[in-house]
Amino acid sequence: MTGKNTKNIPLLPLRDVVIFPSVVTPLFVGREKSIVALQAAMAGDKQIMLVAQKNAQEDDPKVTDLYAVGTLSTILQLIKLPDGTLKVLVEGNQRSKILKDNAHPDFLSVDINLIEDSEDSDLNKYLVTLKKQFQDYVKLTKKATPEVLNTINAIDSIGRLTDTLVGHLSIELKEKQKILEELSLEERAKSILMHLESQLDVTKVDKKIRGRVKSQMEKSQKEYYLNEQMKALKKELGEFDESEEADQLETKILKSGMTKEAETKALAELNKYKMM
Repeated sequence: MTGKNTKNIPLLPLRDVVIFPSVVTPLFVGREKSIVALQAAMAGDKQIMLVAQKNAQEDDPKVTDLYAVGTLSTILQLIKLPDGTLKVLVEGNQRSKILKDNAHPDFLSVDINLIEDSEDSDLNKYLVTLKKQFQDYVKLTKKATPEVLNTINAIDSIGRLTDTLVGHLSIELKEKQKILEELSLEERAKSILMHLESQLDVTKVDKKIRGRVKSQMEKSQKEYYLNEQMKALKKELGEFDESEEADQLETKILKSGMTKEAETKALAELNKYKMM
């Protein structure tokens, strides 16, 4: 759903990151126009439009080089680092669509249309399922702290839950952008659920394979250790190792300079000895 229009919002283009509403994210900013845009936002109401670039390699992107939908965000903290770059802490507020490029000479500035979420009580069924799947995912991967899990469990809005979960899953930028642009809350919930289930399956298979490899390695190491023990014990008892003797005999046969016929016969007899 569309909401009110907001004018002259400084815009910060992002490389390889998509910001979602309700999520606090640290960003490192070094491009001159981006620094000026942040300074303009700080001089105003600290509101800034955050939009992902279509091509992360573009160093001086225009509005046309960006996705049409981003997130209107609030600057929580701005720190200038010794190398001149800025570390900025932002909190996503609301999905927004770019309406117009204001062609500001010093930084990107746009008019935007805020996109409203319409919560539907019928979608609460997804809350329990998503939280349960995320708990299973965390238990299996250990990729989130207990504090994060507590935060997720306390969320009672399907829109906020899906936006928060995106940051904790391995999802490609284009897919994240697709979720950001999705107007249907139910479709967003289904998409996050699909990614959770997919990553759970992959993690389970990966864990199974690693378990088999570890087991095989342990078996090989055990066999090697036992063989070495046997060799050491035989030497201690003054016994000879038949396999070592056979290898020595084979080397002597091959280096003896005997005729091919004699060598073939000798190797055949040696193989019989090995089998014994």
